[in-house]
Amino acid sequence: MKKIINDPNNVVDEMIEGYVKSYPQHVQLLEENNRAIVAVKKEEKDKVGILIGGGSGHEPAFMGYVGYGMADGVAVGNIFASPSPDPIIEVSKKIDTGQGVVYIYGNYAGDLMNFGMAAEIVELEEDIKVQSIIVKDDVASAPKEEAHKRRGIAGEFFVTKVAGASSEKGYAFDDVVRVTEEMNNNIRTMGVGLTPCALPQTGMPSFELAADEMEIGLGHHGEPGVEKGKLQTADQIVSRLVNDILEDMPLDKGENVAVLVNGLGSTTNMELYIMFRKVEEILTGKGITIHRSYVGDYSTSLEMGGASITIAKLTDELAQLIDFTADCPMFTQI
Repeated sequence: MKKIINDPNNVVDEMIEGYVKSYPQHVQLLEENNRAIVAVKKEEKDKVGILIGGGSGHEPAFMGYVGYGMADGVAVGNIFASPSPDPIIEVSKKIDTGQGVVYIYGNYAGDLMNFGMAAEIVELEEDIKVQSIIVKDDVASAPKEEAHKRRGIAGEFFVTKVAGASSEKGYAFDDVVRVTEEMNNNIRTMGVGLTPCALPQTGMPSFELAADEMEIGLGHHGEPGVEKGKLQTADQIVSRLVNDILEDMPLDKGENVAVLVNGLGSTTNMELYIMFRKVEEILTGKGITIHRSYVGDYSTSLEMGGASITIAKLTDELAQLIDFTADCPMFTQI
């Protein structure tokens, strides 16, 4: 696989360097750690800090969502690998205003260990209150009765959106945690993989599929899905993904949702809009209202082919938070 890089071992550091130089009005790199990025504040304000993070290769997640109305800082890991505790600690110290910090990250062993370790150190040595919100939206990764084992994937966008909005609106720490947990419990995601990505360090594909095959439920690091078969039409794929979501999280007629159709890196907007067209048709046919929709690359897997669909069930309060203004390098909402 051809890639425009220099030394494969330097891709993450060079990416961060270019990113921070590209958006100096939004973000800055902390001198204390070259994997710790925080938002440039236009005004000092006491608010709950929102810290996100995870492995690289999912751009624009996670660092693209640092800015007004979203996260206050991000800890960046190597490709598909958790950040170490050090940048998490440095970002925590920088973004805490005395109101505490909420950590948002996916349900992966490395993230659980490193964010957990950082939280202990920050609380003990810096006297900063920390609460972790662990995203577990991937329906395919574990059955409903073992939902605590599920991976966190594209739904983390909605969790960050609600956390950032509630913090910016001045919610107290416990209320930021309350609405963020509520959003986390109200999201479900299903994905389909068509072609693998290749890791820059190895050049090896993350999984194998025949040219005429697809895999339902494939993880965004190439983890095995739940079903491999011949490539189907967009409408058939969407019907399968939405049906699995609605079986797991039934929605009643009249309920409001937000929808994210997310590309995994090499899927065209044309394909994603074709997918959303069918999502809208299915939900509207069931009397479910799409309050807001998002279509595009929000959480990728390098150049992987495929897409995921996330449905977020909204209360009135969550809808207001989803609607809140955001201004980040990779996401703006007026």
